[in-house]
Amino acid sequence: MKILQAGRKFFEKHYPRDHLYIAGSIASLMALILLIPDGKQEAGTSHGNRPISIPVALQEQDPSPLVQSSAVTLTESIATAQVGARDSAWQNFEVASGDTLSQIFAEAGLSDQDLFRVLNSSEEAQILNDVYPGYQLNFRIHEQGILDQLRVLKSPLEGYLFKRSGNNFNVEEIAKEAELRNAFKVGEIADSLFMAGQRENIPAVHLIEMANIFGGVIDFILDPREGDQFSILYNEQYLDGEFIGNGEIIATQFINQERIFTAIRYINEAGELGYYAPDGESMRKAFLRNPLDVFRISSNFNPRRRHPILNTIRAHKGTDYAAPNGTPIRATGDGRITRASRYGSFGNLVIVKHAGGFETKYAHLSRFHQSTKRGNRVRQGDVIGYVGSTGGATGPHLHYEFLVNGVHQNPRTILDKLPKAESISPEEMRRFKNQTEPLLKQFEEYNNGRIINLTKKFTN
Repeated sequence: MKILQAGRKFFEKHYPRDHLYIAGSIASLMALILLIPDGKQEAGTSHGNRPISIPVALQEQDPSPLVQSSAVTLTESIATAQVGARDSAWQNFEVASGDTLSQIFAEAGLSDQDLFRVLNSSEEAQILNDVYPGYQLNFRIHEQGILDQLRVLKSPLEGYLFKRSGNNFNVEEIAKEAELRNAFKVGEIADSLFMAGQRENIPAVHLIEMANIFGGVIDFILDPREGDQFSILYNEQYLDGEFIGNGEIIATQFINQERIFTAIRYINEAGELGYYAPDGESMRKAFLRNPLDVFRISSNFNPRRRHPILNTIRAHKGTDYAAPNGTPIRATGDGRITRASRYGSFGNLVIVKHAGGFETKYAHLSRFHQSTKRGNRVRQGDVIGYVGSTGGATGPHLHYEFLVNGVHQNPRTILDKLPKAESISPEEMRRFKNQTEPLLKQFEEYNNGRIINLTKKFTN
């Protein structure tokens, strides 16, 4: 009580009575303003408008974890709104694994009603149901909180633009053309293909593609030797002067123990892209030599192998490829899937039947690719599953078998006995030469003085 009386005397002595009345009125007014509910927030949290959650689709073919982009913070959003207070402001988000459209709309300051309004504006708006991690969502919001435009970018080159038209949105397709610039890289094997590529800053995607191109003629585990050389000519994509990604391989060469293998890109009249030797023979053989890109052979085909678990002599009817769990497994040839299920000690097993009485088996998979289902057709190089250790496996690896008319064959040697790939037909040879000879000449100019010249005899 004494403290309150002392405080009262202090204020009466130092502050005039009128000032105290004014200060009290201002404080009361501020309290009243704070108690008034925010209509926009109330609408989003009332029981009559329950929050929705529309999940973002996931891309199963990529087993690697997606890097989650940094979200726009509240401070950044406020700053953006202040900059565009006179007109409109863009807010940019990158979709991450686990995101939902309703969450992203909420971060942009929009409600579930805004999301439903966009989704129901037209049939074309249903493309929002196919948004994947990595996509960019750009919101242009008017100062009054009204969504004016929405950009959905699959990549810097393609996407969709939603433009407000009354209460609906018109959808326009975004299609930009990148500027293509040539990039040429040379590497030399000292340890492995991928280590050599890393030393020369060659994109991993092109190293894998090069391995696929030569996959029918080079065994990248047993064949490469120290001192082998390779070169790649490919496109880099630029948009408005900025690098946005890597394009296609134009030409590539691998010199393995003085054997020269060269592949040139060719697009036929149907628009199909392939890689061919300079004489017109397709680099695409009936079967790839290996179903994996990164691996080591842990056990070869051996009819007298001692089983590692049973400790008995039991034929090993395939080749085991040790690789990290989740490594993509590729179909080695065109065919139709006859099994994609769990099967005893094989664990998760895929069987592909090929034309000509050939059959391949892929065992111990951790999981199947989303398109790997019985009856579906596959193309050579398609991902059908991922390395695992299901069934009777002692560690993550792929067990791969190759059968001819129901009889097991050694996958490492049978391919040398199969017919060679078809060549460009005589009727198409002129078109092939007109398209590939300028590319080959350009490739020779890049290679000149840096790698064994292409004019040396080509052997296959």
